[in-house]
Amino acid sequence: MRLSDWRGRAPSRDSVSPKVLAVVETALVTLGAERDPECWVAWGDDPAVRYVIFAPTPGGLAQVTVRVNAPGEGPRAGGKVVRWGRVQLGELGVEIQGGHRLVTFQVETHVLNGVDDTADRIAEFARALFAAVDGRPVPVAKSAPATAGESARATVAKG
Repeated sequence: MRLSDWRGRAPSRDSVSPKVLAVVETALVTLGAERDPECWVAWGDDPAVRYVIFAPTPGGLAQVTVRVNAPGEGPRAGGKVVRWGRVQLGELGVEIQGGHRLVTFQVETHVLNGVDDTADRIAEFARALFAAVDGRPVPVAKSAPATAGESARATVAKG
């Protein structure tokens, strides 16, 4: 998902105000990302106060920590680029039950987990990071995965 897509999903309107996004975009561009990059936003416990953005760049993974309203300063963003050889990625785990998907993935020290559509987006982001770490092209997003019944029918039709 692009940063612009995350704006509509923000749990707090203040987290993505124009003032905050101006600081965020400047930090991302300075670290080598696009102005509206493919990224993941880890909202954390209090997204109205602080959150983290992960964005792949040619040189590594940009990690930008955003403080929505630092006292006496306004919005603040600090970041770094972790070189691809040093990026810490966990396994991409999936559990499927009753037509629902649960995905868990760890990037740096942040655990990303989600169900169904969110799980699909996490898996897509994880595959993009795996490709970048391996020096492969980032995979193109695919359509939503088939449900268990559709998958079984497809297997029967081929077999």
